[in-house]
Amino acid sequence: MEKSEAPSEPQKPPGAEARFAYDRAAVERFQLAFPRARWSDERRSWFVPGKTAARRIERWLAQETAARAAHDDSKGRDAFAFDPLSSHYLEVADDLRIRTPYSKTVLEELRAVPWASWDDELRVWRVPFRAYEELRRRWPSIERAAQRAEPEERKRRREAGKHSDEHKAARLRHAERRRRRYPVPAEDLPPLGRAVATVQYDIVVFTGISGELAHPSEPAPFYPQSMETGFGAVWARWRPPTLAELIKTWPARRPAGSAERSRGWWQPTLGELRIARRKAKSLERRKRSRSAD
Repeated sequence: MEKSEAPSEPQKPPGAEARFAYDRAAVERFQLAFPRARWSDERRSWFVPGKTAARRIERWLAQETAARAAHDDSKGRDAFAFDPLSSHYLEVADDLRIRTPYSKTVLEELRAVPWASWDDELRVWRVPFRAYEELRRRWPSIERAAQRAEPEERKRRREAGKHSDEHKAARLRHAERRRRRYPVPAEDLPPLGRAVATVQYDIVVFTGISGELAHPSEPAPFYPQSMETGFGAVWARWRPPTLAELIKTWPARRPAGSAERSRGWWQPTLGELRIARRKAKSLERRKRSRSAD
């Protein structure tokens, strides 16, 4: 007796699903564009039959997004006209353009504004009118930070703080950093020519060991970890790593422990390397920009 073949599953008709936020007018426009579309309560989506359905849905969604953006921009222009921002940091064109002195606070605030983007050619931040309400909410913080970053204001603060203890300590730290030396335990020397993390200077590349003993009283103010090791410390020479060296560095699997931190150097983790790579990339970009200028 021959075995009967198992009934084949019915083939799913060609088509694609469409999902978008509920809006009565948008649903009406969708049904006009796709009269054969059917709603599925189970899948919470519209099914559009046809081999070209996916491409047609994508095109319709793009048109809807553009139309919504234009509508929101119009509302934003009305809000700006009714209650405008007035500042010499703000220019009004087909969008809102912000030009300020460099400030980390300004960058953080503008990056949090939806659709805000940096225009490298104009050297301004561009914000569409549809993000006006969010920009207005953040504007007091942006303007205060921009004012503090003005060269005259920064100079005034420097002059006022020249005789403070904090300023003197900062100058001593800067002078020490320029010496490009670092105390390391004589019995646990770091590898030369490889990027390693340090307590004071993030990630560096040690280039040599001088053999000169670091007197306990000399590094103590800047390198307290050298007093905790219990071993004699010698001076090692260092330099900043290049981007290529940071990319080649193999990350540690786990963060440094207390023993590694107390000796002053350790193999960097992926998180530490990512921060250093961003800084190195930014530095190389600035160098290329200065060379081009």
